[in-house]
Amino acid sequence: MTDRARADRPGPLGSAPVHGTWEPRPAARWEDAFLSGNGTHGAMVFGDPDDDRVIVNHHRLVRPNGSADARPPELADRLADVQDRLLAGDVDAGEDFTDGRPLLWVQPFHPAFRVRLRRPAREARGYRREADFTTGVVRAVCGDRRSEVFVSRADDVIAQYVTSPGPTAEVTLDHRLPGAPADLAVAHAAVRTPEGALLTLRARYPGSDLAYTGVTLVVTDGVARPALPGVRVEGARSMLLLTRVRRHPGDLDVLAELRALRELLPRPGPGAEDFGTGAGAEDADAGTRAEDAVAGAGAEYVGHAYARLLARHTALHRAAYLRVTLDLHADPAERALPGSELVRRPKSRALLERLFAAGRHHLLSAAGTLPPRLTGLWTGDWDTAWSGAFTTDANLNLQTASAAAAALPEVTEAHAALVHAQLPHWQDNARAVFGARGAVAPAHTDGESGHIHHLSRAYPLHVWTAGADWLLKPLVDHDETRGGRDPRLAAALAETARFYEDFLTRTDEDGRLVIVPSYSPENRPANASWVTVNAAMDLSAARHALCTAAAYHPGPDAERWRALADRLPPHRVNAEGALAEWARPGLLDTYDHRHLSHLYGVWPLDEINPYDTPGLAAAAQRALELRGAENDSAHGHLHHALVAARLRDAERVTNALETVLAGDFFHVSLMSGHYPNRHVYNADASHTLPAVLIEALIQSTPRRLVLLPALPAGLPSGELRGIRTRFGARIDLVWTPEGATAVLRPDRTCRIDLWTSSGARPLSLSAGEDRVLTLGPR
Repeated sequence: MTDRARADRPGPLGSAPVHGTWEPRPAARWEDAFLSGNGTHGAMVFGDPDDDRVIVNHHRLVRPNGSADARPPELADRLADVQDRLLAGDVDAGEDFTDGRPLLWVQPFHPAFRVRLRRPAREARGYRREADFTTGVVRAVCGDRRSEVFVSRADDVIAQYVTSPGPTAEVTLDHRLPGAPADLAVAHAAVRTPEGALLTLRARYPGSDLAYTGVTLVVTDGVARPALPGVRVEGARSMLLLTRVRRHPGDLDVLAELRALRELLPRPGPGAEDFGTGAGAEDADAGTRAEDAVAGAGAEYVGHAYARLLARHTALHRAAYLRVTLDLHADPAERALPGSELVRRPKSRALLERLFAAGRHHLLSAAGTLPPRLTGLWTGDWDTAWSGAFTTDANLNLQTASAAAAALPEVTEAHAALVHAQLPHWQDNARAVFGARGAVAPAHTDGESGHIHHLSRAYPLHVWTAGADWLLKPLVDHDETRGGRDPRLAAALAETARFYEDFLTRTDEDGRLVIVPSYSPENRPANASWVTVNAAMDLSAARHALCTAAAYHPGPDAERWRALADRLPPHRVNAEGALAEWARPGLLDTYDHRHLSHLYGVWPLDEINPYDTPGLAAAAQRALELRGAENDSAHGHLHHALVAARLRDAERVTNALETVLAGDFFHVSLMSGHYPNRHVYNADASHTLPAVLIEALIQSTPRRLVLLPALPAGLPSGELRGIRTRFGARIDLVWTPEGATAVLRPDRTCRIDLWTSSGARPLSLSAGEDRVLTLGPR
């Protein structure tokens, strides 16, 4: 291995990978619709040449189900008793540590409606639909008809631009989607406007004063006439539909929404002084002048309005998406295949390239107001599995695992928005369940409430104390990557430490602190109930939370918190030589389970690793070998791969990837299913797969860089560019069978340990000075 201070950027070794996907047929199922989003609004685009359909989603659309005001169970006065019983050996003591409530799901995520644009049927010639990941544009072309849809990051609007719509076209907002409540109170309205027409759909939830309202401004060079439940457009050469949806109590000020949409349009020319400056449909004189100007400008004006919106959006989306790229030197012929053909080739490097690109695009598009849900930002069905919630004991962190390394601060900022908005509820949880200060996070949230109320005998999620550390860890990684400390994060970390100060009061016969009650999501010992003692994840989280809070708060608090961490017991290695899921002696492991909570110390923490703790790493490796796949959920396989990558186990990374790629997990849209054969629409595989590939190629901590730790089989050469490290450098990596080259571009001066297949050595980096490393054959 050699390095030199300066060198040219390594050149590409293969043709450019494809940053998009395409299909020769319209989507027949909503699961196959191509996706666009800006982290608030989402669009699912079918692209039918005669019946264009766009399902509209919004992160805040959750259906009232009685859980909005649910509070955590008040159990603090019973805590001492259950602790006594568990420590005395009563393995079932936690069975009745609840307030007897039935399982209450969080408010379910649901779609809003579909925008339909129907035209007289004609022969479909030359049909093609495609998704461009660099812009977020979904496009369908059929003969001279063309439709483009994107969701603007700049203006928070769904824009659909249609050319050659035909002599007549009907535009409607249609709420009749699968699972929609029969008693959903729906009202439609359509009025002419200077630009064309305004459509509204108001839907009030059953038994609630909450509603959501969709508004679509139809901008056209043709003539638009109300024809409820939509409008009929005649003689148009082009149309631009601008759509937003709001969830609200009572009624929505539709005129204000119209004015806001108009602000996005350019002035069409002289005589339209009030157009685009808030003139309402009720202003007849201004409306006449604007309508005449739009008609005079014609299709050119409509196209210009669309192009301006697209340019504003693309400047944000393209820059974020292209920060990191993966090129596996795939076969150009396979790269040219439609996605529906490519997913049938599980060993294709072109498939991995495209899934990496799609996962990155989908993750970026799903994160903004909130981070991605179980379904990202999209669903076409009101009966969304697991309420379409944020499941925080595994899925959310798995989906966002690539954010720091893959240079997507937008994703981390969305994650932070969820965490910090709910911190007061986390404090309520700590007080109610444990009688403690500080914060305890829920395992399920709808994005509104952070109170713990989703619990049952088999899912005692209220006693899971590791959640706050688990959810704050990505924010710590982000701080390390950018080289700064967020004061909001510092405050949240202090809350986690205060919780442990109050909660960690019991000790074992050796004087070590005991975490009791304890829970390992979502598993139980083979010889005990779910609520138990010293789950490995809880131990790792407590240590990490206390030490990290201490690092953010030097002084007396830090000394006290570190001393508390030092009193926690070590991990236990069981009779099979595996890291035990419960450190309490006598508790037997249950191996066939989808979660790998006990290996939290390996990934995402760096508590257990092959470099500093080789003995524990070997025990973690053994635990991974013994772990089953249970129900073959995608998140289980990819979680397995992330842990294996940290343990430098390329074979297990390869096996996990091959299982997912061969298991028919991916829809034509390249969004994924939760189970094999595309069963249950779910973003886990789509969003997590890029993180697995990154971890297999490049890993970093504030003091260590590992290159090619677990290169999967079948990837003899490739290029991964733009990766960010937690010690403040950007890396471009190129590898071949003959060796590898890594270019480091540090923005901080530091000294780290560099690990490769040939061993370790120290490496000094200076801010602003590129360093090129050349590695020999693996």
